[in-house]
Amino acid sequence: MNPLTVLRDSLYFFRRNLATIVQLCLPLVVLESVVKQLVDQAVGTDASPAYTVLVGLLFYPLYTAALILFLDARSEGRQPLKRDLLAMAVRLWPTFALLAMISTLLIMFGMSLFVLPGLWVMIKLVFAEYLLVLRGLTPLAAMRASFQLTQGHFMRILTCILCVLAPLWLLDGVSMMVYPAPQNPAMSLLLDSVSSFLQLFTSVVLFRLFMLVDDAVPDRA
Repeated sequence: MNPLTVLRDSLYFFRRNLATIVQLCLPLVVLESVVKQLVDQAVGTDASPAYTVLVGLLFYPLYTAALILFLDARSEGRQPLKRDLLAMAVRLWPTFALLAMISTLLIMFGMSLFVLPGLWVMIKLVFAEYLLVLRGLTPLAAMRASFQLTQGHFMRILTCILCVLAPLWLLDGVSMMVYPAPQNPAMSLLLDSVSSFLQLFTSVVLFRLFMLVDDAVPDRA
């Protein structure tokens, strides 16, 4: 399970299916950015980051679940309708949002303990979303199963995540230098939407990892 091979395969899939992923996820990503701007205007940019987290919990489960369902369908050679994927994502929203909330709280708590515990928790929970969406597990069961599946793959997963996020962090840094705050609302919306959409590539990479790790597990039946 070479991280470079995983990244190459994921990039190939992302490029081939970019148009569909844009149509499926970008409208929700843009809507999320709009709501974040409205919330910032209502409560002020210096308000608690909890408001941003709450907005994320509203939209993130929808477009991420839809993307995971699409990835699974395409891996089996199926071409599902986008409205069907979104309908299934809506049905999954309550449990997905609960999982996202618990995971976020655990990661934030870990980050408060000198960062490394938060990073460890984040890596151990990377497969929980896929287990919930594709295996129908409850949030707690998905988290437990993710801890088990990631056993022995920590560095591979960390390498793949850093290879994806480091360029995105660099791009965000450059955009902040070129367009420093305060930005006009249109530019802020554009930059936030592009950044959030590009981060969806992380989900593609982690799905590829999940399938490889899950296939390597002996049949438990």
